This record gives sequence, structure tokens and C-alpha cells, in this order.
Amino acid sequence: MKKCSHFISCAALIALIFLCLAWELALAPLRPRGSALVLKVLPLLAPLFGVLRGKRYTFQWAPVLLLLYFCEGVVRAWSERGMSQWLAATEITLSLIFVAAAVTFVRADRATSR
Repeated sequence: MKKCSHFISCAALIALIFLCLAWELALAPLRPRGSALVLKVLPLLAPLFGVLRGKRYTFQWAPVLLLLYFCEGVVRAWSERGMSQWLAATEITLSLIFVAAAVTFVRADRATSR
């Protein structure tokens, strides 16, 4: 369970990073040649190496950060139309997958460390 949740967490975080980059640079940017909103990817890089290495502490605080992306996805899914709405729904899904997998990882890690 621990390896599976670790893999899912890593995949969801990396997919969210690529989604945010593609969204703001090419797929549906706010401005024609991209926008400064692409900088929203930078906070996602903070937990990346800890998640990839399986650090429990990172898995404990990273879901709080990812809930900000969930909130952004909800707002943009509600307020925008077209491609941006679908990208926002994908952002919501990836952030929820990460949070669920991270919680599962922490529980499994605690059980194995006892």
C-alpha cells in the first residue's frame, strides 16, 4: 500500500506541474503568448523532491499546499468556460488524488515504523 500510494502521489504531483505549465503557456493562457500566472507552478516544486524521496514530513505538509490548487480549480471551473473549465476540472482531480494518496502514504508509513 505504501509503494502504491507513493507512486500515485508522485505521478499526481508531476502531472499537476505539467498541467499548470501547459495550461498557462499553451493550452488556455489568460494572454495570447502566456501569462505570469505560470509562476503558480513554483510552489509545487517545493514538495517535489521530498515526495519523490518518500519523506514523511513532506507528505504531511504538502496536502495543505495542494488544497490551494484545489480551490483555484474550483473557482476557475465555476467562472470560466471552454478549455479552461476542463483544465480546472483536471486540476481539481489531480489535487484530490494527491491529497488522498499522501494521507494513505503517511498512514502506511506510520504503521510500518512502529
